[in-house]
Amino acid sequence: MSVDLLQAERPLFSYPSFKSRNEKAAPFLPMSRQEMKKLGWDSCDIILVVGDAYVDHPSFGMAVIGRTLEAQGYRVGIIAQPDWQSKEAFMTLGKPNLFFGVSAGNMDSMINRYTAERRMRHDDAYTANNEGGKRPDRAVLVYTQRCKEAYKSVPVVIGGIEASLRRIAHYDYWSDKVRRSVILDAKADILLYGNAERPLLEVAHRLSQGEPISSMTEIRGTAILTKAALPGWDGVDSRKVDQLGKIDPIINPYADINVACATQKLADESLNDPTQVITIQPAEFKPSKKKPWEKTYIQLPSYEKVCQDKVHYAHASRIMHQETNPGCARALAQFHGERLVWLNPPAYPLTTEEIDSVFGLPYQRIPHPSYGDAKIPAYDMIRFSINIMRGCFGGCTFCSITEHEGRVIQSRSEDSIIKEIEIIRDTVPGFTGVISDLGGPTANMYRLKCKSPKAEQTCRRLSCVYPDICHHLNTDHEHTINLYRRARKLTGIKKILIASGVRYDIAVEDPRYVKELVEHHVGGYLKIAPEHTEKGPLDKMMKPTMSSYEAFKQMFEKYSKAAGKKQYLIPYFISAHPGTTDQDMINLALWLKSNNFKLDQVQNFYPSPLANATTMYHTEKNPLHKVSKDSEEVISPKGGRQRKLHKAILRYHVPENWPLIRETLKKLGLARKLIGKSPQHLVPPESRNELQGIAQQGKFVSKNKPVQSAVTRFTGSAQFKKAAPNTKQEKSAAGKKIGSNKPVPLEKAENKIASKPKNKQFNFAGQKKK
Repeated sequence: MSVDLLQAERPLFSYPSFKSRNEKAAPFLPMSRQEMKKLGWDSCDIILVVGDAYVDHPSFGMAVIGRTLEAQGYRVGIIAQPDWQSKEAFMTLGKPNLFFGVSAGNMDSMINRYTAERRMRHDDAYTANNEGGKRPDRAVLVYTQRCKEAYKSVPVVIGGIEASLRRIAHYDYWSDKVRRSVILDAKADILLYGNAERPLLEVAHRLSQGEPISSMTEIRGTAILTKAALPGWDGVDSRKVDQLGKIDPIINPYADINVACATQKLADESLNDPTQVITIQPAEFKPSKKKPWEKTYIQLPSYEKVCQDKVHYAHASRIMHQETNPGCARALAQFHGERLVWLNPPAYPLTTEEIDSVFGLPYQRIPHPSYGDAKIPAYDMIRFSINIMRGCFGGCTFCSITEHEGRVIQSRSEDSIIKEIEIIRDTVPGFTGVISDLGGPTANMYRLKCKSPKAEQTCRRLSCVYPDICHHLNTDHEHTINLYRRARKLTGIKKILIASGVRYDIAVEDPRYVKELVEHHVGGYLKIAPEHTEKGPLDKMMKPTMSSYEAFKQMFEKYSKAAGKKQYLIPYFISAHPGTTDQDMINLALWLKSNNFKLDQVQNFYPSPLANATTMYHTEKNPLHKVSKDSEEVISPKGGRQRKLHKAILRYHVPENWPLIRETLKKLGLARKLIGKSPQHLVPPESRNELQGIAQQGKFVSKNKPVQSAVTRFTGSAQFKKAAPNTKQEKSAAGKKIGSNKPVPLEKAENKIASKPKNKQFNFAGQKKK
């Protein structure tokens, strides 16, 4: 039986209940004084300030945090989406006895507010009635400052994904510059990164015991401000560790057998000897050897240095990503002027028993009653879905899950998941018998982990599956298959769907899983994410080649046919990702056309803070390898025109995109090969009567159906549809004239297309992603 080396010294819920309280859980965490009065409270111990509407559901971070604190005896109130223009809204529940907890919500407030092209959205899926503008830009910063204005002496603890992704100096896409750690700008007392139940309960307990928050300097999963390195810690310059860590040799489980066999003869002889000599020796004291990562910190280049030098920024990013394994991560230190941002190693992941306890808390699973009949789109999408695990070891460079949740998979037990299905069936309004998802960040990493605890503890690989699947990784999907089968047998359950993205390179390692999935859990369409077809961008994404996709596709079609079902794969792609050339996009478009795919909606790469791909975008260096001035350069599509071009190429079938695509094909010398009317051509030849538009108030108007705005790759599967051969309408002009009978010059028409404003509607489905 393996020993888990990634286990905390203290269980999650082992702290004594605050003030020995044994109060009944509140129906909802109170959002008003009236609710507090009904509960018999004169004050709150902890007040959570959050940028989302309050939905008491385990898919909403602040509900999880609130219920976790409540389970330890704390009286917790919530101020959801307060008016940030003054401090009054932050005084609604009075002064908290212990601290304010601040989070922007389930989404980063900037990603929530702006599109990938930095255009403002006018909706918000995490707000009642999908109303935009209910949270400020950089919400963690603004909320913290208002809490300080309201009650200056009360500590402020910041956390959630926005704080996690800004824990050190980071490139900010919206201002196009490197910004300081958010703990400095917000003037918070402590920052918690990751899911943070473990560090949060330690902070709450120590504050409740009267300990000042300034003394909490070595809690795992936290960042603090200090003037110098913590006493007793040894420092290492980051330039000395810019290489992958060494994995200690795995202990041979059969090593002792040979020893026993070698001494068996002596043992037999000793049994026949009547004289036994017993020698008593004092036990030799051997001090435990210090692990090389214990009480050690890495000094990163300063904020000022990474601002001025992109090579140093890429180097710092590379070091940070190597120090994410809780088993062997070292602390990180980065000066910002005279202040030192000290980043403690990540918190240990939750055990199965602990995560079961968190998901088993008394959530109401509906929005707070104050919202009445208002619809909250993010809740509507997940109310019948179940999160079965946390974490992702895929390591995709464009994704922020690793930076937030880590690579270690934290899985719930079957019993816990089955119990939640039964609760949904019996209590959630509107349930029709269909579970919309059993998943998480990825559909099929449930209970997959490293076979060797020793390797798991010391590994510094950025991905367990790239460039190849690690031989230490267990890819047996038996636990997932058993879970699916048990869930299907429940009374009142008609269908269990899998909506989370399937990691197909792992799935093909266990055909039994693919068969089970295809036969019982696909509702006609299954989404997977190859992201691209070309090696250049795939390598920068740390994604498998298309051979894995083709292998999965063959299995999918084979088992669908055997089951007598017509089912389709829905592939997702990203345009304008670092490392992508115009030629790469043309090749992807040709693949789409040869496979009869037309993409209705496309997502350009969105540089989120701390992601490896964002480092590539900003520095044009590759942090996946050792970084220097002479190291690999990474081309990054930048500027409105090139990013529009890459998106346009993916939607090769839309007439408005043809002029821009033709121009690119001509520059690449591919006009004769790819412009024409035959099936092998990408776009038809230009026509004098092709485009029609009118310049009215800066808008381009077309008689054709307008192109839909880009949405994230995490929205519904209706983004794709099978393409029929080009129709006469598609081959004909999108329009014929502008205003008069004179044809429009091609260059002017293209300019009008390039300046066309985007549809600002946006639908974001939350954090479940591949």
